[in-house]
Amino acid sequence: MTSQSLKELEVWTKDGVRFGKELRKKEFLFAEGYVNLNHGSFGTYPKFVRDKMRSFQDAAEARPDSFIRYEYPKLLDEAREAMAGLLNTPSETLVFLPNATTGVNTVLRNLLFTPNEYILYFATIYGACEKTVSYITETTPAKSVKIAYTYPVEDDWLISEFHRTVESIENQGGTVKIAIFDTVVSMPGVRMPFERLLTACKERGVLSCIDGAHGVGHVELDLSTLDPDFFVSNCHKWLHVPRGTAIFHVPLRNQALMRSTLPTSHGFAPQGSNIASPFPKSAFANAQKSAFVRNFEFVGTIDNAPFLCVPAALAWREKLGGEDAIRQYCWTLAQEGAKVVAKQLETEVLENETGTLGRCCLSNVRLPISVATAQQHAAKAGIDDAEVGGAVRDWMSKTSIDDYGTFVQSLFYGGAWWVRLSGQVYLEMADMEFAAQVLQKICKRVESGEWVGKGSKL
Repeated sequence: MTSQSLKELEVWTKDGVRFGKELRKKEFLFAEGYVNLNHGSFGTYPKFVRDKMRSFQDAAEARPDSFIRYEYPKLLDEAREAMAGLLNTPSETLVFLPNATTGVNTVLRNLLFTPNEYILYFATIYGACEKTVSYITETTPAKSVKIAYTYPVEDDWLISEFHRTVESIENQGGTVKIAIFDTVVSMPGVRMPFERLLTACKERGVLSCIDGAHGVGHVELDLSTLDPDFFVSNCHKWLHVPRGTAIFHVPLRNQALMRSTLPTSHGFAPQGSNIASPFPKSAFANAQKSAFVRNFEFVGTIDNAPFLCVPAALAWREKLGGEDAIRQYCWTLAQEGAKVVAKQLETEVLENETGTLGRCCLSNVRLPISVATAQQHAAKAGIDDAEVGGAVRDWMSKTSIDDYGTFVQSLFYGGAWWVRLSGQVYLEMADMEFAAQVLQKICKRVESGEWVGKGSKL
């Protein structure tokens, strides 16, 4: 590790608490002895934010109608304003949703498609979103096209392949209506050149839908500069906000396209008719707000207390040192930690030649497991070769929890098993060294065939 990297991992909060184990013990809610190496899947939040969320929940139970009808909308506006400051965009372009998948669904289910209009997406799209695309092509005239590849690829190639694909469809008489792409891919955890893809969309006249599930609190975002057509990002992954909270950004020019929430609720305005609401104008569908904002203000009865925690989470992060300090620490830990794990396992980190994939808080290390050996064990146990990748992955995940007090997010990708590691403020290099030791033990157990019920624990 370079002296610069070492310095970037020696970070203290404004209150003098060191990032890593000390911060984990003081601020977070993890069980004693549990090491959360997989922040990227579900995130977590500190005790301070937990207490704030419970205060909102208590207020809702103390005076349900008073809080839900009249106090909640004001608090929601405060949360929208806080996000507007973080993302540098007017608050009237922002509403809250429970998660990024709901955002992608909201966009695709609101758009009207005609024959020969295409949805373009990339090989590493989140699985639920790819199934959403499939549903849309089954129920509307829309068609889809998928840009296929296996990482590592270069950003330049990805941009050129986007242009080539759009041109190919246009040459066949079709039109790409919308393209869906990530800020940071979920599996494997790599950064996409979303800024350049957004520019390419504008050049081609293609609507852009950025799935920033791993966006807010993870990578630098300035929505006024980026100016996407649609952007959704989970706040519960990297912004230390309770689950499930996501921000949905739609610029003014496109808000008329988003006519319905998911599910359709009080804010919807039917064409050619007027359905009276039993609620006061100041509750649920405030006529003084824009149609877009009031449409998403109340979408059925669920516990929306997590939405209201955004200001508290941002205030807590500011006490840690602010967005830049948090991001720099997490990025550095993810990348330096991956090197430590790869060295211990005698394998490699997933990266392209220009080093752009790892410019984020996630990293991926190949595991030293022989596919041929795993298939031999599978054959003896009557397991088909096609099932080996997923079976080994699932066994490793459960074993890491049951036997080692952690969870390793693994995947079978490009003909090999990989582990995805997360950098986070409550982790430190000692935790990455622990990860390396655990992974080494688990991989030996896989090689011995224990995952099919044979061998003994090491």
